[in-house]
Amino acid sequence: MAEQWDVLVIGSGPAGYVCAIRAAQLGLRTAIVERDRLGGICLNWGCIPTKALLRSSEIWHLMHRLKEFGFSADNLQFDLARIVERSRKVAAQLSNGVAFLMKKNKIEVVPGEARLSGGGKVAVVKDGATRDLSAKHIVLATGARARALPGLEPDGKLIWTYREAMVPPSFPKSLLVVGSGAIGIEFASFFRTLGSDVTVVEVLDRILPVEDEEISQFAAKAFIKQGMKIRTSTTVEKLEKGADAVTATLRTKDGKTETLHAERVVLAIGIVGNVENIGLEQAGVKVEKTHVVVDEWGETGVNGLYAIGDLVGPPWLAHKGMHEGVIVAERIAGVKGVHPLDTSKVPACTYCWPQVASVGMTEAVAKASGRKIKVGRFPYIGNGKAIALGDPEGLVKTVFDADTGELLGAHMIGAEVTELIQGYAIARTLEATEAELAAVVFPHPTLSETMHESVLDADKRALHI
Repeated sequence: MAEQWDVLVIGSGPAGYVCAIRAAQLGLRTAIVERDRLGGICLNWGCIPTKALLRSSEIWHLMHRLKEFGFSADNLQFDLARIVERSRKVAAQLSNGVAFLMKKNKIEVVPGEARLSGGGKVAVVKDGATRDLSAKHIVLATGARARALPGLEPDGKLIWTYREAMVPPSFPKSLLVVGSGAIGIEFASFFRTLGSDVTVVEVLDRILPVEDEEISQFAAKAFIKQGMKIRTSTTVEKLEKGADAVTATLRTKDGKTETLHAERVVLAIGIVGNVENIGLEQAGVKVEKTHVVVDEWGETGVNGLYAIGDLVGPPWLAHKGMHEGVIVAERIAGVKGVHPLDTSKVPACTYCWPQVASVGMTEAVAKASGRKIKVGRFPYIGNGKAIALGDPEGLVKTVFDADTGELLGAHMIGAEVTELIQGYAIARTLEATEAELAAVVFPHPTLSETMHESVLDADKRALHI
């Protein structure tokens, strides 16, 4: 007879483990199935270890500016193996932290590959043995993986996905990054800052294409100034592997082709949902473009079966998945006052140098919506804290509805904007208006003052430009 649970979560990434914790907090007997390491891709091969790598590159960048800050040092060097080792230790620490949280909340962790068996049952296979589980509510949180295209298949040696890029055995003198979304740009920034000759190829007409166009242009100029080569409106037709390098054939929008040689290639051309071999077809779950189709409550249309996180599509962000996990757990438990997720209020962050962050509508989208809008801007060069830090390159941009004062969107590039953006996310969630944001007292001297000045600038009231 199958073991019985109130909630069974399949996948222990941020969406899955948070859902399990919240369900357990609400008194539901909960188990979670994981085929690999607790924490999923984010903690083990994504969000967290990449930030550890990028921290090392930031330090390397500052070391080359010592004279500017009144210091001197000779024979500067970095040890790639130790950089990678620290990143892996950070990932391991957090994965162990999830294990602690499972134990603390009395959530059973079931190792193995899960497959839906129908009727609220799940078969978990581990080392050839099968364990049958049953639950009133099953939550799918199997995540996603790197996309591969014909002719652009990773081999783990010369052509990398994010996994191999995180643990390089040696430092590539030259690197081709295919795709300029957050993942591609973060790796491009890491390797370029450490000295690699980096070329980024993007099929669309600008890098960071989901960001506001003005921010994308600012970022491109900053990256080019750092020595990064950027090729937009360009596709990679094929990759030919040599003994220890790759030759890429590029095609521009006007049809011209050329070749580019690089020691290594990083593919960052999107992700696909992990929908295979988990019994979705037999269960009657609808899948579109490799993602499970759900309603605003994470329900699949199959009684007692939910899906959350990267498995259900964009935005592919850990914090979005976490929030979905809480919503599903609270719906299952019958908590009153639960609201569906409004993805327009989910902030996005890219941890390159300079950092990029945003929430809500871009200026172009706001205009296309038919609204009359007002836009405020404030450059980092007008901020005392930014100048004191030695990071005066940046821009904060706010977009408001001119009639109602609603904050439609905020877009930022510069030092620590990934920390600052939450202020605007809170403002959107609380439906704060332009007038209310203008009335907020911001501490001085802080980078956050750029946010206030951008709001003021929408009414031509900025004080320091």
